[in-house]
Amino acid sequence: MAKAFASQGDMSEKNISFTEIGRDLWAFTAEGDPNTGVIIGDDSVMIIEAQATPRLANKVIEKVREVTDKPITHLALTHYHAVRVLGAAAYNAPNIIMSEKARSMVVERGAEDRESEFMRFPRLFQGYDTVEQIPPLTWPTTTFNDRMSVYLGNRRVDLMFLGRAHTAGDIVIYVPDENVMFTGDIVEYHSACYCGDGHFHDWPGTLEEIRAWDVDAIAPGRGDALVGKEMVNAALDATSDFVTSTYRPVAQVAMRGGSLKEAWDAARAECDPKFSDYAIYEHCLPFNVARAYDEARDIDTPRIWTAQRDKEMWEALQG
Repeated sequence: MAKAFASQGDMSEKNISFTEIGRDLWAFTAEGDPNTGVIIGDDSVMIIEAQATPRLANKVIEKVREVTDKPITHLALTHYHAVRVLGAAAYNAPNIIMSEKARSMVVERGAEDRESEFMRFPRLFQGYDTVEQIPPLTWPTTTFNDRMSVYLGNRRVDLMFLGRAHTAGDIVIYVPDENVMFTGDIVEYHSACYCGDGHFHDWPGTLEEIRAWDVDAIAPGRGDALVGKEMVNAALDATSDFVTSTYRPVAQVAMRGGSLKEAWDAARAECDPKFSDYAIYEHCLPFNVARAYDEARDIDTPRIWTAQRDKEMWEALQG
C-alpha cells in the first residue's frame, strides 16, 4: 500500500513546550514540528524562525507574552524554507535578518518551495485552501555573509555562517552571555534531517564547527531543547550519524552506476534500523535519497524541488 505523500497523513495537533534554556532564552517546540527560538534582551526581543503561517506564529507570540511585554524588534531566519519563514507578518518586526546566501535562495527557488511545502505539510497550513492564499515570500531587511552582531540593549547576539549543511545558507545564532546557540535545522533531536536541499559532504564538518563552541544548550531545528553539554553532544553525534548513514549507502550505489531505486533500498537497509522512529522520517527519506544520489554524481547545487517533481519522486520511491 502506498504511503500518504510527505506529511499529508499527519493531521494530529502537537503538544507545545516552551522551555527556558538560558536566562531569558526560550525554545518553542512541538513534537517534531519546526521550532522557534526567543531571545529577550534588555529592551526588546529577537525571534528565531517565524513558523509556517501567522496562525502558528501567534502561538509563539502567546508564549512570549507570558514571559515578557518587550517589543519584538528582530526576526532572524536561519534559512529560506517556507515552513520556517512565512509566518513573519505576525511579528511586525522591523528587522528581518538572513544570510546573503539564504536571500539569494529566496530569489532562486522561494516561490517553488512555497508551493512545494504547502503540498507537503497540510496541517501546518491549516486555514489555507490554495497556495495563493498563504503569505507571500519573506524578504530580509538585513543580510550578511560570515558574521554580524545585534545588540538588544546590552545583550549581544552573534549571527554566524559556519558552513553549508541543511542548505547552502544556514546560519546559527549565538548568545555569549549564556553560552547558548540556536542552530536551525543544522541540528535535530529525535527528528529526521531533511536533506533535500542539503550538502552531505559539508554537513558533518559544520556540526564539528558547532561542537567547537562547547555550548551549554542548543535549540535545534526540530525536537526537544538540548540542555547540558551531554545532551548537546549526543544530538550532534546523532545528527552526524543520520547524515552520513543516509549518504554513504546511496553514494556507493550511485558511483557504481546503480539506479535511484537501488540507492533507496540501500539507504533503507542502513537507516531504518536506527532512525525509523524519528519524527518525519518517512517524509524526509525520499527527498534525502534523491539529493544524496545527485551529490554523489557531483551535482553540487541541489536541484529545485517543485510540487510536480515532489510527486514524481515520491511515486518512484515511496509509491
